[in-house]
Amino acid sequence: MDISAYMTQMGKKAKEAARIIGAAPPAMKSEALERLADLLVQREAQITAANELDLEAARQRGMDAPRMDRLRLTPAIIAEMASACRQIAAMPDPVGALESQWQRPNGLLVGKMRIPLGVIAMIYESRPNVTVDSGILCLKAGNAVILRGGSEAIHSNLALAALVHEALEAAGLPRHAVQVVETTDRAAIEAMCKLEQYIDVIIPRGGESLIRNVVQMATMPVLKHYEGVCHAYVDQGADLAQALEVVMNSKTHRPGVCNALEGLLVHADEAQAFLPMVAERLGGAGVEFRACPRSLPLLGKTAVPMREDDPGTEFHALILLVKVVDSMREAQDHIAAYGSNHTELICTRDHNRAMQFVREVDASMVAVNASSRFNDGGQLGLGAEIGISTSKLHSYGPMGVTELTTTKFVVFGRGQVRA
Repeated sequence: MDISAYMTQMGKKAKEAARIIGAAPPAMKSEALERLADLLVQREAQITAANELDLEAARQRGMDAPRMDRLRLTPAIIAEMASACRQIAAMPDPVGALESQWQRPNGLLVGKMRIPLGVIAMIYESRPNVTVDSGILCLKAGNAVILRGGSEAIHSNLALAALVHEALEAAGLPRHAVQVVETTDRAAIEAMCKLEQYIDVIIPRGGESLIRNVVQMATMPVLKHYEGVCHAYVDQGADLAQALEVVMNSKTHRPGVCNALEGLLVHADEAQAFLPMVAERLGGAGVEFRACPRSLPLLGKTAVPMREDDPGTEFHALILLVKVVDSMREAQDHIAAYGSNHTELICTRDHNRAMQFVREVDASMVAVNASSRFNDGGQLGLGAEIGISTSKLHSYGPMGVTELTTTKFVVFGRGQVRA
């Protein structure tokens, strides 16, 4: 196969489809989304059979538990995908909306209109549900999308893409609005990164090395979904029982995902009471603690001394860095040094410190007394997400339908000319 020619052809088809999708009536897009929801429910056995091929191949290769978890399509995950289709179908269509308008002294009416980005390319690893999430979000926002999933999920991705194509065609929309790269050859990524004449933006989701390689190779703008090094700070005077539940959920609910907790910072006044609670609850759930010298004696038998390279590490496992700090400022300094601008949270009873933390900590989501696991498009009411942007251009945080559009200026006049 000539990879360059193959990817160029995909780019051309996507560009053609983008013009049609961008002008499609909301009702047609909603029809495709509802049809896809039905197909996901009806073809669950077909989807899980394809997914089992990928899971078995992954087992043969000795894939680690966190990646196996991200690869697996359970009935619950398939149901969530169907629910996301219906939720996004019911959302207001952003395309063509005038989000602001004002009048100039010469009588011109100036407005900003929401428009699609055009053609989006998506590179991702392990999680086949991203195929559906990305496809439906791009469809709703009027974009065409080219999806290049990891080789470990090829059977799952192709099975899901077939259902997307069936839904698009049933609604009278071009199947090439959502394309999945069918080759697992890594050369396809490099070829995709050179198609700036067809692709308007590229979004990599995966390990740091993947993202850095795409940034270096891409000739079009890149929306970065970097690693999630997320921290919780337990403040002086915090509700410790509540904080324990928040930390427990943040770390153990799904330790292999990007919004899982990786670091716990505890005010010195609360360490003596709180850390033994953490040791019993999280340690009992199998969490290993990488502890600073002040926290190590308080964390029980699953604690080991913190290593030099532990701060700033995305463990993707039941491992948690723990550090005792003397102030909120020290906690913020640690986050600034080792966080990844993804998710940070504070457990506190003090409103003023909560608001200071929210204002001053730089992350795509900052939470007060709530789990880091809420930094998710579905959980924040976006229906689904194409990724969590940890860069500030053009979006910061979970990217839903609105974040997959941009604006253009529109001007209404009555024959005005510039003097």
